[in-house]
Amino acid sequence: MFGLKREIDQIAKDKGIDRSEIIRALEEAMKQAARREHGPEKEIEARYNEELGEIELFEFREVVENVDDESTQITLEYAHEFDPEAELGDEIGVKIDTSGFGRILAQTAKQVIIQRIREAERDNVYEEYKDREGEIVNGIVRRFEKGAIIVDLGRAEAVLPLQEQVPRENYRPGDRIRAYVIDVNKNAKGSQIVLSRTCIEMLTKLFEQEVPEIYEGIVTIESAAREPGGRSKIAVASRDTDVDPVGACVGMKGSRVQAVVQELRGERIDIVPWSPDPARYVCSALSPAQVSKVIIDEAEKSMDVIVPDDQLSLA
Repeated sequence: MFGLKREIDQIAKDKGIDRSEIIRALEEAMKQAARREHGPEKEIEARYNEELGEIELFEFREVVENVDDESTQITLEYAHEFDPEAELGDEIGVKIDTSGFGRILAQTAKQVIIQRIREAERDNVYEEYKDREGEIVNGIVRRFEKGAIIVDLGRAEAVLPLQEQVPRENYRPGDRIRAYVIDVNKNAKGSQIVLSRTCIEMLTKLFEQEVPEIYEGIVTIESAAREPGGRSKIAVASRDTDVDPVGACVGMKGSRVQAVVQELRGERIDIVPWSPDPARYVCSALSPAQVSKVIIDEAEKSMDVIVPDDQLSLA
């Protein structure tokens, strides 16, 4: 166990794990290894000795007058060597010699430590990213697994599932990528952080980042629809009569909307004014197609919209 203290400090630094977590993992590993060696029925405790920099093992035995079972009992005279104040009926922790544990101890300890470190790392990832659900993150493409893209976010890896990828978007290892965090799962078997580039939220979040008026709440995105990689539409409104919501989203010479289009790799984006009047709103939403007629069914809360055949693809 020489150098254990240095090893603990190094793991804590490299993995970003609390030192006490590593010590608990070591103690548990030693306890499991000792039970394999001495028997699972043994009452064994492991304690890290900070001064010595080693894990000490103690086997608890009952203090009795006459010993019937040496594995679970100890005489009062012998108990006084460990605790001068020991009395009959007490349980005394007798230090176990770990020098003879050998290979089994080392293997068991290593397995448990690795498992605990992984658990601690997963906890750290969850704590760091749980509040970032609903944000856009930047990462680097690392590898591909069954169609999914594994993305390096710096302190953690995330997965961009095949169904959350935009058709015709191609990536190679080393490419930079931006995506929307749709889920952070503490108990996931694979990557805990799930990303998307196809969700509507990716579109609206990009506009929020590019348009200060949206971020500040002056302009609102009332609704949005998206065909990932093809075409999207957003309907916007303004809480300030002096601010044109469509103009704010388009930006000077189209700079703001073009920044979003570029990030979505050429996806066509229509920005239309929202209206509380359903008919007027639908006409705007279907632009640039010219609406010939709107039939509203109040009872069914539905609407039939008629456009010329030659403009159907524009709607």
